[in-house]
Amino acid sequence: MSDMHGDREKRILRLQTIARLMDTAFAIPGTNIRFGADAALGLIPGVGDFVGAAIGLAILNEARRLGVPNSVLARMIVNIGIDTLMGAVPVLGDVFDVYFKSNRRNAQLVIEHFQTESHELA
Repeated sequence: MSDMHGDREKRILRLQTIARLMDTAFAIPGTNIRFGADAALGLIPGVGDFVGAAIGLAILNEARRLGVPNSVLARMIVNIGIDTLMGAVPVLGDVFDVYFKSNRRNAQLVIEHFQTESHELA
């Protein structure tokens, strides 16, 4: 049982690392504004937002494989959809990407699910 729990923890840490890279890896000097690869990819016309969405879907798939319930997966899909649709709007979408941080939101949903689950088991 502990091996399964340790594997889950490693996978969740990997999700957090990917989310951090995509949403908050970099800071604008002199500000509290953080952004990641998702915002930078969004600057590439036509494909950047879809590459970001593909990475978001990879996070979603890992959450599914971890056993996150469909209700949480549905919230994650909504976050990815909002990020992709709003991010596709020229200029405003790039600003939106800096603030919405769908990957961090989704990683947090996974963490909260397992924290709640472990409290229910105690």
